[in-house]
Amino acid sequence: MTNKEIKALISLLDDPEIAPQIQEKIQTLGESIIPFLEESWEETLDTQQQQRLEDLIHHLQFDGLQQRLRVWRDSGGENLLEGMWLLNSYQYPDADFQVLNRAIEQLRFEVWTLLQPEMHPADQVQTLNHVLFRAHKFAANTQNFHSPANSMLHLVLETRRGNPLTLCVIYLLVAQRLKLPVFGVNLPNLFVLTYRPDSPIVEPFYINCYNRGLVLSRTDIEHYIGQLNLTPNEIFFEPCSHIDIVRRALRNLQLSFEKLQEPAKAAEVGQLLAILTDSPNTDAAPDEE
Repeated sequence: MTNKEIKALISLLDDPEIAPQIQEKIQTLGESIIPFLEESWEETLDTQQQQRLEDLIHHLQFDGLQQRLRVWRDSGGENLLEGMWLLNSYQYPDADFQVLNRAIEQLRFEVWTLLQPEMHPADQVQTLNHVLFRAHKFAANTQNFHSPANSMLHLVLETRRGNPLTLCVIYLLVAQRLKLPVFGVNLPNLFVLTYRPDSPIVEPFYINCYNRGLVLSRTDIEHYIGQLNLTPNEIFFEPCSHIDIVRRALRNLQLSFEKLQEPAKAAEVGQLLAILTDSPNTDAAPDEE
């Protein structure tokens, strides 16, 4: 369709008799029509028409997000930053992936300048802790624990406040770029990281980013599981996939909207979650952290 034809089509939304058919037609055109809908929104003073246009734009963006999430899932979910950016774009469709990428790269560079060759794993972790939790002051958002903002990576990078999972994601992304053997672990109620050294001399250990990078042993994790009166499960100790991580982030976001009594948004996030739940690469995730 030409630009003129698209504008003519959008103008027909004013007619209540044919508006439903026009909306269906517009939705088949995909996200490429959004700039025209936004232009039409700016040109009208009719609040009802503006609401119709806003709803159309959201539906188009949400359909596009679902498609991109399926592509990410089917590719194996290798790029964790991309997966978190996709979640981010549910609330902020204009969020720029490259801005997130540059922020993580800057943190990586700062840690890299402090790392020394043959540095012991414990010292590597202390270096990461210094940059993230002392220099940049990343910390738990204890005042607004259930805020949706805690699941939005670009906001966590800006405010330096997040939930256990997003803090771990930032730490993990930096560690991965430094080629450190750090992975996510799906603990119940608390997401943590694990360092898996190649050397048989050094035992694997765990990192609690919600407590400024506190190092934990397997025994500590076993005690934690015991305090929750849960039967030990190997997924509480072993690395999880990137798909598992984004899946858990979506569960957190869904719960945030439920607590804010926004059932429509919670239901939509549930649709996104279902896309990753259908993936064969996911394990049963524990409850929200």
